Amino acid sequence: MARAPTVARPRLLQAVIDAFQQADVRQKIVFTLALLVVFRFVANLPLPGVDRDALSDIFEGNAVLGFLNIFSGGALRNMSVAALGVYPYVTASIVMQLLVPIVPQLQALTKEGEQGRRQIQIYTHYLTIPMCIVQGYGQLFLIDNLGGFGGETKIGLTGDALIPTLSMITTMTAGTMFLVWLGELISEKGIGNGISVLIFAGIVSNIPRMIWTEVYTSTAMTGVVMLVLFIIFILGVIVFFQEAQRRIPVQYSRSLFRGGRMYRQSGQTHIPLRVNSAGMIPLIFAFSIVIFPAYAASMFETSDTAWIANVADKVKGVFDPSSWGYWIFLFLLVVIFAFFYTMVIFQQQNLAENLQRQGGFIPGIRPGRPTAEYITRVLIRITWAGALFLGFVAVIPFVASALTGEQSLSLGRGGGLSLGITSAGLIIVVGVVLDTMRQLEAQLLMRQYEGFIR
Repeated sequence: MARAPTVARPRLLQAVIDAFQQADVRQKIVFTLALLVVFRFVANLPLPGVDRDALSDIFEGNAVLGFLNIFSGGALRNMSVAALGVYPYVTASIVMQLLVPIVPQLQALTKEGEQGRRQIQIYTHYLTIPMCIVQGYGQLFLIDNLGGFGGETKIGLTGDALIPTLSMITTMTAGTMFLVWLGELISEKGIGNGISVLIFAGIVSNIPRMIWTEVYTSTAMTGVVMLVLFIIFILGVIVFFQEAQRRIPVQYSRSLFRGGRMYRQSGQTHIPLRVNSAGMIPLIFAFSIVIFPAYAASMFETSDTAWIANVADKVKGVFDPSSWGYWIFLFLLVVIFAFFYTMVIFQQQNLAENLQRQGGFIPGIRPGRPTAEYITRVLIRITWAGALFLGFVAVIPFVASALTGEQSLSLGRGGGLSLGITSAGLIIVVGVVLDTMRQLEAQLLMRQYEGFIR
């Protein structure tokens, strides 16, 4: 009897279809989607005293607010209770990762296993709160100076403005901690890394509006077509570099006693070193540093003191996205941070020490320090490709405007960075999709062998 032909499906689609056929995996997916609905509801719940029309106007041409808005999942544009998003928590996590090699107490905690990691996680939560307070006040002060509250609400720490300001900061801090809690629930009972999934959902909900803004401000259909093709090309490049890795062969040998005799067994595996080990972290660092001077200048641009206002205006001019120096500086920052963050993460993993402890070795390389030096050399070589790739992603607005002749691609209503920020967001989107796909396949593989285990 002839067998019915099977229809080939994409890998991700097939994994999703197979996942929904498993009751427990389906429950995890539904739980994750339900929490994402809660996240989007909170992201559209505005703070009191906000003038929505005035807020929309100031977002049309401000690069600083455009950058902060995409990492809040569009919540900042609505000035919602979750306007800070999970960005303060991400910043706190990065700071803790950078402090681990420096602070001996934190190094000792990392060696205590799961208990030590939980303690570091508690410290990260504590650090998130002051970062929420500082970032929340800065955003409120900036939006107030730009007229985002319509003149009815004033931001400050004195007089009648004190209570409304503290109320807003407290609400925004609580909103961020609520999102962190949602993310941890997703990690524990859902599918994927919860914080990454929330960032992914925010970016995906914001990208269509940003692309439409670029299309709307375009002056020729040719430029629009070039923009679409360029984004498709960038997606392909991102997938390629996110999956690219250098595999270093590793051999393990051990002795087994069987029947009164000793047998020597050996096995071979590999260490996968990713070309882009740092992910999107260098982009976040670089954009934050490049935008910070303009962010600070925007706060003092309306100062009553003439010389302060003039200095603020000149600082904004220096860090204007229309200048060559801006993009060169951004590119160099991304490359530097890519190497810095990759080496920090590599030192925390202690690959050479763990290999030697488990009886593993790289063929032709002596264990211990020579192994560490060899892995470092390989990592530096492949990181050049990852760093240059991230630098290219950062300067995409300038490249796109040069190729298409569409000045709006780099200097449009999106605030000069919308296409670049969208490209940075695409790295997060692709990374989360690939990671979630791997987790789905791992869940299915585990259940496929469950019957044999029983």
